[in-house]
Formats: sequence, structure tokens, C-alpha cells
Amino acid sequence: MHETIVGEMAEREDLLAAAVVEAVEGTGAYAGSVFLRSRDRRSIVLAATCGVPPSLLGGWNLIPVSSPIPAAAAYSSGRTVHLTDADQTMRRFPQLAVALPYAFGSCSVPVAADEETFGALAIVWAASPGSEGLSKAQRRHVRTIAKRLGASLAELRARTGDPVECDAQTIPVETPAASAPAVRAGLFDWDLVTGTLTVDDELCAIFGLAPRAFDGRAETLASCLHPGDRAALRAAARAAAAEGRIKARPLRVRDRRDGVLGYRTVELWGRAPEADDARARTRLVGTVVDAQAGSAAVAAVERLRDGVFSLAPDGRVAYANHSALQLLGVRGDELLGRFLPDVLPWLSDPDIEYRHRSAMISQAPVSFLACRPPDRWLSFSLHPQADGVTGRVVPSGHPPSASTPSVSSAETATAATPARLGVMYHVLQLGSALTEAVTAREVCEVISDQLLPAFGGQQLAIYVVRDGTMHLLYHTGHHEDFLDWLEGVPLHACLPGTETLTSGAPLFIESQQDLSQGYPGTPTGEVSSWAYLPLMASSHPVGTCVLGFDEIHRFTEKDRGVLTALAGLIAQALERARLYDSEFALARGLQQALLPHRLPVVPGIRTVARYLPGTSGMDIGGDWYDVIPTGSGVCLVIGDVEGHSIAAAATMAQLRSAVRAFAAVGHTPGDVMAGANRTLVDLDPGLLASCCYINLEPHGHHAYAVTAGHPPPLLRRPDATTSVLELDVGPLLGVDRASAYPATRIDLPPGSVLALYTDGLVERRGADINVGIDGLRTSLAHAPADSLDELADRLLHNARGSSYRADDIALLLAEYGSGHNTAATAPNCQAPKPNSL
Repeated sequence: MHETIVGEMAEREDLLAAAVVEAVEGTGAYAGSVFLRSRDRRSIVLAATCGVPPSLLGGWNLIPVSSPIPAAAAYSSGRTVHLTDADQTMRRFPQLAVALPYAFGSCSVPVAADEETFGALAIVWAASPGSEGLSKAQRRHVRTIAKRLGASLAELRARTGDPVECDAQTIPVETPAASAPAVRAGLFDWDLVTGTLTVDDELCAIFGLAPRAFDGRAETLASCLHPGDRAALRAAARAAAAEGRIKARPLRVRDRRDGVLGYRTVELWGRAPEADDARARTRLVGTVVDAQAGSAAVAAVERLRDGVFSLAPDGRVAYANHSALQLLGVRGDELLGRFLPDVLPWLSDPDIEYRHRSAMISQAPVSFLACRPPDRWLSFSLHPQADGVTGRVVPSGHPPSASTPSVSSAETATAATPARLGVMYHVLQLGSALTEAVTAREVCEVISDQLLPAFGGQQLAIYVVRDGTMHLLYHTGHHEDFLDWLEGVPLHACLPGTETLTSGAPLFIESQQDLSQGYPGTPTGEVSSWAYLPLMASSHPVGTCVLGFDEIHRFTEKDRGVLTALAGLIAQALERARLYDSEFALARGLQQALLPHRLPVVPGIRTVARYLPGTSGMDIGGDWYDVIPTGSGVCLVIGDVEGHSIAAAATMAQLRSAVRAFAAVGHTPGDVMAGANRTLVDLDPGLLASCCYINLEPHGHHAYAVTAGHPPPLLRRPDATTSVLELDVGPLLGVDRASAYPATRIDLPPGSVLALYTDGLVERRGADINVGIDGLRTSLAHAPADSLDELADRLLHNARGSSYRADDIALLLAEYGSGHNTAATAPNCQAPKPNSL
């Protein structure tokens, strides 16, 4: 099963990678992306890229479909969004233009087939003001590629069941631009049929493997690559089988130094042996070239007095000459494979990040000044191409004056105010991410993901006020005892975590000495600097957000301004999420109280039930199930009141009581349903309901079933053949007081399993419900039958894994006469609690 899923994912990844590469190469663009819909259909998720790596896209890896972003607009509208230059982007999509204020044009088209949209394809090119963008023929070419991709994804889904969707943790397939070859090489002989590899010691060294420990498997080498490049290795094997050769396929190899993970770029070269034997086409011999090895070109650059360095497209340092290392004050082994700001904290400025992103996205040179502590000013210039950036660094004779711009005239006009844009970028990034967070836990994770990388912190803790004291809500970082002393502290205490909240002013402490002077006796632990941000919502204290830094951190005026602005966003989001959590828990608790806590023991019949609440909101649903013992057997009931509200839950409870009352006095199935219908009409709640009722006698071999507009039950026989029961269907409950409900006889061989369910399990937006019912029938037929509990869990497997369910799901299984005399015990029959899902 696992191999099948992996194969389906690999096939999908190959389709995405091929489409985005064709779109980029066919239009002269330098970058492209494919987004696929999320499981809940509320977002599109970055699934594949070519050229610009995902790390440069910031918070746009996951885009709500309602966002004013071109790719989302193309997905939602089904139309092409063509933006010729930065000016047109600003007019039509100002939020995107403010967050990515660079000189580029873009074209986004929907990826669809048969009126169903799977995602969007977008390409980007460098565009000066007034550019005309893509020609009609080029736009038509991109739409053709997207349509062909949509048709291929639809065919893949029909053939394999791949839902063609992503989640927020999806790692995009990356196809980087080709780079120049290097000189250090390892040799291999790859049998493409068996997957075995014969390699030399040099290739093992490039991949960081001990030669004698290498097991000869291609999967072992793939595990040493960046996750986004593993699909590229498979694509290389297929290309070799089809074309007989591979030329300079770049791959990123894992490189861990001093416990820090980095990546080195290598190249894969190979070809099939030249022989008449057909089997020769199933072998690939070649070399892996290490891009870090020296060459004559490197020697020439080393002779320059100017500092020269090379950055990979994602910003990692691929090379730096001796002069650059001297000017930067760092060793080569510390720098290579790392991001500049990670090694040189004085370069960890949002403005510098902005300039690198600007160079890559606009494909235009940029320059800036930076001060190497204590007072040495350096001038940097970045010269981009699709495969990376060449950088130059030289000494600057004097620091910039107030009237001297820190950005050279070669930079585009859109970067005229980088400091302001850097602030706005962080605010937009965090604000956009917080709109997707619903629960308090999700809000805290967003804060951690956004704040720590942006400001270089290592610790984050969020304390909230409860009953006048501080309580830890969330912590991340390697110091487990970070701020433990703040737990349970009253709000009026004279401590940094409480004083910032009572005063409403943020507190920035840059050293342990400053902390000891301002707050004697306060534990410092292993942290050197702190930022305490008061979280205030509607003028009342919510809590305190604390960033911790392992090394001394000097907070610039810009840092302080950005963090102060972000504190307000965090407070509002956290207060909203805490209110949601409280109301959600109350609603779910009430809903669970309305359902049976355990199912009765009935000799000769085993029953289990499952209930999954919807995740789209906190309203209470109207799904219910019941097992009612009678004098001669047992009655199985499942129903669904329309809507999600307190009224729906109340109506559900009244209907459940009515059905139990009519069944207890011995009414026939048809009379029970007719009585429930009259009850609903008399109640007149303005709601309709569906219901299925089966009267089953353990000593017979049949049952009688009635249904009021409810999805038909399924029957799995002892030989595993499974069918959808064809019942005489009566009208929905609550339509007509005089409605009749005919009963249908069902033959039940001993060992049979009946499955009753609500439509939340089988309904999918845009698809016929009969398709979902048939899918459930197939799952029931092929699932192992060793345990009724395991069977129920398998039927709900996909629903449990979904982050979004628009409707509640109820499932009731009954196994008849399989040689046992007891029903499932209470733990097997209890409905799952929401927090166990």
C-alpha cells in the first residue's frame, strides 16, 4: 500500500515538474510555480517550482483562495491573469505589489479539466516599466500546458484514486536552473531495472557516505538529497532510459557541519552504454560532479583584490574568494552552504533580505552598504541570473550620510523606501498567516514560524493572563526552562513579563547585565537578550509574547517599531482564537452529551459507532445514531437533521427520543418512521431530516429496513462481496404528516456486516454522491474484517486525515451472527471525542 501511494505521488510530482519547466522554457520566463488545491478547498498550496526557489516566496507557499493574489484569482475565476509589469500589478493586486515590490511581470492560469479546477500555474519574468508582457501566442501556450496538466491529473485520479490535493506541509518539487559544471567527480554504474548502484569512493565522499557502508541502493543516495530534489533524481533515471543520456542535472546534497544542516550543489551526468544489446538501455553510467571543487576560473577569481562570492538561487553561499572572506571576517568552511545572515549577524537585516529577493525576482542588479562591526563599512552589489547571484564586496571609504541613499541608482524605483517596505512586509506576512489560523495553538505556531526567523531569535514563549496570574500557553526553543519562573506570577508583580503588560509598553533587554540592573534577582538562564511584547486587545491585557536570543542582540529602532506593530496583530488573533477554542469546546461538549455514550450488549450481534464533528465551524450538527434493544432483537438507527445550529441539535434529540419510544412499544419499522415523521411535523422546527431504521433479529436470517430520504446502507457478506442495498425510499421526515414508509426485507447470512452512515462520509463538493457511496462500498469490501473496530477506523481513515470537513459524520456498523454472543464493549462503542481526532 505504501509503495502504491509513493508511486502515485511520484507520478504526480513528475507531471507538475514537467509542466512548469515547459511553461518557463517556452515563454522565456525565469521562474514558474504550480499550486494545487488544499484538502479543504480553502487554499492553494505551492506544489512545484522552476527557477526561483520556494524560500524566496515568503508567506505565499499557502494562499487562501479568496486572497487578492493572481494565482488564487486564476484558480477561483477560471480565467487567465496577465500582469505585464509592476505598475499593473500595483493597480490590480496592491497587496502582492506591497509584499513583493519588484520589477516583474506574471501570468497565472487555472489548471482544470472537465469543469473541475485542480490548481493554478504561474510564471514570472523580468519586466521594466511599460513592458507588454507575454504575446497572445505565449499566453495561449501557457494555457495549453495548464489544460494538458489538468487532463493528466484527472486521468491520474481516475486511475489511481489520487485526490490531487496538498496540505500545508507539502514540500514543493523544485527544478532549479542549470549551473556551470565543476571538476570533482564520482563515478557510478546504475542498473535502472533493479535500482542497484555500483559507485566509487569519490562518489560516496561527495554524498557523505562511508564507502564500505553504502548498500548499493538508489534510495540511499536519494535520502542524502534535499527533499525537493528527490523527484529530480527519478526524472533523471527516466530521461536516461528514454533518451540515453543525462546532462548536468543539478542536485543538492545534504551537508551537515557542527550540527548545522546545509546543502551543496552537485551535478549528475550520465549516459546509457553504446551497445547493440537492448539491455544496455536499462543501465546508466556516469559521474556526479561536486560544484564546490576548484577550477581554473576559481583560481582566476582568487587573484582579484575585490571580494567575489556566489549565491545559489535560495541564497546559500556556493563560493567566496579569499578577498571576500577577509572582508567579511569569516572562514570558508563556516560560510559555504549557509545563508549569509546565519553566519554574519550584522547582515541579518530585512533590507538585505529584501535586496536579494529583489535581485532574483526582478533579475536586475542591486547594491547596498552594510556596516561590519564595529565601524567598517562595506559596499555590496548583487548581479542575478536564474541560476543564482554573483556578488561583489569592496571597502567603502566612509559611512553613508543622512542624505546618501543606501541603495544605488542601479536599483529599481520600487525599492526607494526599503526600510518602510521591510516593516510592511513583516506586517503583511504575519497578518496573512494569522488569517488562516483559527485555534490558539495554530496562532502560536504562526507567530513562532514568522517571528523567530525574521529577527534571529531562538526562543519564544507566550504567556496568557488567567485569573489575574500568568500561565504558559506556548513555548518553542531548546531551553526547556525558558521563563519557567513566570508561571503563576500575579499580574501586579514587578517583573519584565508582567510590567510590560500592565504598562502596555514593550520591553527590550539587550544583555543579562541590563536584566540584572533593571530587575534584580530575575533568572537569566542561558538566554542573553529578550523582547517582551505586551498583548493588548480592546484595552485589556491578553498576555505577553517573549522572544529570547542566545547571543546578545542589539534591537535597532526598526526592530522595535516592527515588533511593537506586530504585537497588536498577535493580541487580536490570540484573543479571537481563545474565544473560538472556548466556544468550540462548549459546543462539542453539548453535542457529545446528546449522543449515546455506550451501545447496548445484544447477544448474537456486535455493534460499533463512530462520530466525527465537522471542522468548518463550531456550530452543532444534527447527525445521530442509536442501537435500540427490543424483545425480539435490535433496531439500528442513523439520522441527519439539516443544518448546523442549536435548533438542529435540539430537533435531533427530540427525534431520537421519538424513535426510541415508538420502537420500545413494538411498532413495525414503517410505523416507527411514520411516527417520527408526525412528531417532526408537529414540532414544526422548520427543519427536515433523513433517517434509516433497520429491525434486525439475531435468530433469523433477515431484517426489515425503512428509509426516509437517507443514503442507502451497505451490506458486506461473509465472502466479502459488498453491495448497496436497494430499499423502498420514503420522503424526508417533516415534509408531509401523512407520508408512509414501506419496509424492505434484507437477507442476512451469518457473518454479514451492515454499514449505516450519514452523507458527510460520502459527499464531496462538485461530485455525485453516488460516486462517494460506491467508493465507500469498495473500501468496505477490501478492508480487513478481523475487528469491527478496525473496520470502522479504516472506513473513516481519509475523513480523519482531512483538516477540513464541511459536515459531521456518523457511522454505525453491525455484525450479525458470526458465532459470538456478546456485543462490543463500551470502549469500542463510544463516540470519539473531538480532541482525539
